[in-house]
Amino acid sequence: MSDRVSVNRILLVLLVLMVCLLLRSTLPKNAGQVPQEHAAEAHDVVPVVICASEERMGASMATINSIISNTDASVFFYVVTLRDAVRLTRCIFELQKYEPHFVPNMEISGFLPVLLPKIHLDPISYIPSCLKEIKNFVLQLNFVRFYLPLLDILHSRVIYLDDDIIVQGDIRDLFNIKLKPGHAAAFATDCDLPSTHETVRSIGMQTTYMGFLDYRKQEVKDLGINPSDCSFNPGVFVADMNEWKKQKVTKELEKWMEENFRQNIYSSAMAGGVATPPMLIVFHDKYTILDPLWHVRHLGWSPDVHYPENFLQEAHLLHWNGPFKPWNYPAVHLDRWEKWFIPDPSGRFSLERPDDDS
Repeated sequence: MSDRVSVNRILLVLLVLMVCLLLRSTLPKNAGQVPQEHAAEAHDVVPVVICASEERMGASMATINSIISNTDASVFFYVVTLRDAVRLTRCIFELQKYEPHFVPNMEISGFLPVLLPKIHLDPISYIPSCLKEIKNFVLQLNFVRFYLPLLDILHSRVIYLDDDIIVQGDIRDLFNIKLKPGHAAAFATDCDLPSTHETVRSIGMQTTYMGFLDYRKQEVKDLGINPSDCSFNPGVFVADMNEWKKQKVTKELEKWMEENFRQNIYSSAMAGGVATPPMLIVFHDKYTILDPLWHVRHLGWSPDVHYPENFLQEAHLLHWNGPFKPWNYPAVHLDRWEKWFIPDPSGRFSLERPDDDS
C-alpha cells in the first residue's frame, strides 16, 4: 500500500512539473523580446501596449478581455510591468480564464524606473493633490508611453492604452486610422465631444493647455502655445513607431520632464496625469485627431455624474481617468466595467463594493 502511495506521489510530482513546463512555454522567457513566430505575424496583427502594475492587475485583465471579446482580429499585447514584478505578472496571466477561453498572444516585459530623468527621485511631488495616495510604481508605469522604442516593438504601428479602460468596439478600427504625413501619433482632443461638455464643466475638468502648463513661467510663454488651445488625453493613442524614432520623441519628452524638474512649469491645478504635460508640449499641432467615440473619458472624475445610457452604448472605448476607478467604490457606470472583469487568481485584486464585509 505504501509503495502504491509513493508511486502516486512521484507521478503527481511529474505531472505538476509537466504542467509548469507547458505554462512556462506559453510566454517568452526573455522580457522585451518578441519571439520569431510573432515577428512573422507582425504585419497582420493589431499590437496593443498596456501596463500592468502589481496592485491593479485585474484592471489590465479587464481591458484585455474587453478587447479580445469584441474583435476577430489577431491582437498581440505588449504587457509592461516593473522589472521585479515580471514573474508574478506572467504567472497571473497564464492562469487566467478569458471570456473567449483562450490566452491572448502577449509579451510581458519589465520597465526600469531608473530610465526616468530626475522624476524618479521625488515622484510624489508631481502628483495632483487628489491623487497623493497613489503608489510610486503606478506613477512610474505612467511613463512607459514615453519609451515605446525601448519595448522592442516589431510593428511599425502600435496602440497604447491605459489600464482603466474598456473597449466596446472593434480594436482593429482604431488601429486602422489614417495618420497624417509626418504625424507620430493620433489622440482624441478634449474639446471634441459635445455630449461630454456639460459633464466636463460640472466636474471642473480642464480642456485647454492652461489647465496643464504654468503660463506665468517664461519657459512656457516661449513655447508660443495659445493657452486656450485644446488639450488631449494621452491615455489612448495610436503611434507610428518610425516617425516616433525619426522625430526623437522620447528625447523630447525627457527634455520637458527635466525642464519641469528645474523650473516647475506644470500648472498647480493640473487636470490630468503627470505624463500629460510633456506630451501636450511635444505633440502640439503635430498629431492626428481620433474619432471622439474612440476615447470617451472623464468617467473617473466624479462618483455622481453619469453619461446618458444611449451615449455609452455608442462609445467604442470608455476611460475612467480620474480618482474614482470602476473597481473601487464609489464610481460610475460600474456595470460597463464589471461585464469584463475577471477574478484575479492570485487574490491580490478584488472589487470594492458597498456590501463588501471589508
